[in-house]
Amino acid sequence: MSQWKIPLYRIYTDSDDEKIVNKVIQRGNTWAIGPEIEEFENNLREFVGMKHCVTVNSGTSALHATLLAYDIGKGDEVVVPSFSFISTANSVVFVQAKPIFADIEEQSYGLDPQSISNKITKNTKAVMPMDYAGQSCKIFEIKEIIQDQNILLIEDAAESLGASVKGKKVGSVSDSAIFSFTGNKALTTGEGGAIVTNSDEIYEKLKLLRSHGRVDKTNYFDNPLDPNYIDIGYNWRMPSLIAALGISQLAKFDKIIKMRQEHAQYLNQRLTKHSEIQTPKPSVDSDHVYQMYTIRLKNKKIRDSLKDFLLEKKIFCKVYFNPIHLTGYYRSKFGLDNDMLPITEKISEHVLTLPLFPNMSSEEKTFLVDSIDEFFEKK
Repeated sequence: MSQWKIPLYRIYTDSDDEKIVNKVIQRGNTWAIGPEIEEFENNLREFVGMKHCVTVNSGTSALHATLLAYDIGKGDEVVVPSFSFISTANSVVFVQAKPIFADIEEQSYGLDPQSISNKITKNTKAVMPMDYAGQSCKIFEIKEIIQDQNILLIEDAAESLGASVKGKKVGSVSDSAIFSFTGNKALTTGEGGAIVTNSDEIYEKLKLLRSHGRVDKTNYFDNPLDPNYIDIGYNWRMPSLIAALGISQLAKFDKIIKMRQEHAQYLNQRLTKHSEIQTPKPSVDSDHVYQMYTIRLKNKKIRDSLKDFLLEKKIFCKVYFNPIHLTGYYRSKFGLDNDMLPITEKISEHVLTLPLFPNMSSEEKTFLVDSIDEFFEKK
C-alpha cells in the first residue's frame, strides 16, 4: 500500500488495456519487434501530424538518438533550458556536444526566444526547447528566430503530447520532436518514448540507431539469414507489450485529456481565492493537457512551507524543476555558477507540482484543496 493519501499520479487503465496486452502475451512470440510497434508508430504520427514516427524505450533514448541522427557532436553547441528534467541537457553531453543554457519566459515556462537569440554563436547546431507540464513553449517565435541561421529545432515535447498551439499539435512544428511515455505522463506505457519527424533521412537513421545499426527488412527473430549491419547502433527498441499498451492508451487519449482538464478547472476555481497562488492556465492560442498541475507561490518561503505541510498530510507534492545548471555535475564540468538565468532561478524557487491524474476522486480533490485552505488559514 502507498504511504500517500493522494499520490502524485495514478495511471488510468481499463479492460481494453488488459485485453490488448494479454493478446501479445498469449501468442507466445514477437514480444519484441511485433506488429504493434508499427501500428503504434502509425497512430502516433497521424495523431501528431508528422510523416514519420520511431518508437524507442524511453524519452531519454529518444533525445539521444535524435541528436545522433542529426550528427551533433564534439564542437557543437545546443541551446537548452535549465528548467527541465535533467535528460534534456544530459542528452547533449551524451553526444559530446555542449549544452548552452538559455533562460525561460514566465508565461509557459518554456525557453525565452530573446534569451535564445543572445546565446547563439557560430557553433550553435540546434535549439532544443522543452514544453513544460502539458502546454507548448513559444515554438513559433523560437522557430522564427533560428529559421534563417541553419540551426535545427529539436523539440523536447516529453511532457506535452496532445496539446496544441495555434491549431498545430505539439511536436508538429519543429524539425523533430520527442515524447516520453513514462509513468506520470498524460499518455503512459510505464516506460517508452518516440521521435516524430518529416525527414526521410532522419527517419532511416533513427531506425538504424535504435537497433544495432541493422537493416531490418523482416523481423530479426524470423530471419534465418545473416543480418546486414551498416552502422553503429544501440538496443533502444520498444517491446511489443508496451506498444500494445500505447495503442490502447492513445485510443482513449482524448478522454484522458478531458478528465485532466476538468480536474484542473476544479482546482483552479478552488485555489484562485488565495492571492499567494498563481494557478496554471493555457497561454494565448494554446491549450493545456495538464500533464502536471504546477502552481506558483509568491516566494520560496511560502512554497517550502506549503510543501512541508502537504507532505505531512501525506499529499505528494514536488518541485518540478530545480535548475540543471546549478546541479553539482554541471557546475563542476562547465563552471556554470555565473550563468545568468534569473527567471529560471526565480521560477524554480516559487513552483510546486500538486497531484493530478485522470481518475482522481472527488474526495481526493476536496482533501487537497481543503488542506491548502487550512495551510493559508493557519499562516
